[in-house]
Amino acid sequence: MITRSFTLAAGAAAILALLAPPAGAQAGAKLKVGLMLPYTGTYAALGTAIENGFRLYLGEQGGKLGGREIEFVKVDDESDPAKATDNVNKLIKRDNVDVVVGTVHSGVAMAMAKVAKDTGTLLIVPNAGADAVTGPMCALNIFRSSFSNWQPGYAMGEVVAKRGHKNVVTITWKYAAGDESVGGFKEAFTKAGGKIAKELTLPFPNVEFQALLTEIAAAKPDAVYTFFAGGGAVKFVKDYAAAGLKGKIPLYGAGFLTDGTLEAQGADAQGLLTTLHYADGLNTPRDNAFRLAYAKSYKLQPDVYAMQGYDAAQMLGIGLAATKGDAGKKAEFAAALRKARIDSPRGPFTLSASHNPVQDIYLREVSGVENKKIDVASKALADPGRGCRM
Repeated sequence: MITRSFTLAAGAAAILALLAPPAGAQAGAKLKVGLMLPYTGTYAALGTAIENGFRLYLGEQGGKLGGREIEFVKVDDESDPAKATDNVNKLIKRDNVDVVVGTVHSGVAMAMAKVAKDTGTLLIVPNAGADAVTGPMCALNIFRSSFSNWQPGYAMGEVVAKRGHKNVVTITWKYAAGDESVGGFKEAFTKAGGKIAKELTLPFPNVEFQALLTEIAAAKPDAVYTFFAGGGAVKFVKDYAAAGLKGKIPLYGAGFLTDGTLEAQGADAQGLLTTLHYADGLNTPRDNAFRLAYAKSYKLQPDVYAMQGYDAAQMLGIGLAATKGDAGKKAEFAAALRKARIDSPRGPFTLSASHNPVQDIYLREVSGVENKKIDVASKALADPGRGCRM
């Protein structure tokens, strides 16, 4: 027989259960972080660098962010947009992660942003530069620790104009990253009075450049602006030199043209100028400490991807500190990050209203196997966040 006192006790317990904070916010409960990154394929090294950077910052904080220990759940996104929605839904609905961190490929990141926006799950993007993530797809719970494709392109447009070039040809793959990078360059360059003589493209990931290089030679522009990355960047730089254009028509690019590619590009890359939010030779106490700690932990020098992973963890820590470890308090989390001055190895940065870094973009020159900082191309450059309604 159930006694009245037992019934009252059960009722009281039920009320207390309803009033208690969610299990994820309770003291001692681990925060589940879903890492959705490329662990195989072309971008595998980039995914590993991002995770290494994230773990380095976490280790510096004693393994906790906002007082919460971290439990990782990892998914290989394979840089495949077709699998992206299923993969991120597995993390959110099957694994019940509190936060998702990813990714490299912009097409995958777009799918992740849509699911994050629909479900309200915290998302921190540690690389993919798709303008729309902090543009039309922006949301209270979506943040980026890297860059928008527009930013390095716009900064280089300013540089090329200041160097007195008036007539430029652009060349890139015909896909979002290339289009957005060239769009940023074109916006700044034409605003300064420059003219785009030709906009050359080829399908991604085609690397048959010869016909387009012949067009460039015939057009005789003052300069060329390009966006390529990875293996495509290696071949383009080498083909550009082989076509006899190096030394005749200056070549400028977004930083990915020479990031992670210099050993393969060899002498053909020497002297190239690129723009990016990170560079070798910053020689600040913050960056020197980061580079030393990374080298000790992983026996490698950090790159832009490791730095972006490090700052993704730093941003998560700032938000969680403000909410006492509760990832569900999205408004408070966002407010803390919006007013934060983030002490990054790249240099301090803040976040725009659309949650994209407002940051210095460096002008770098290839010297040996380094992208050496020679100047600040654009100070505290903010992506315009076009289409963002938050």
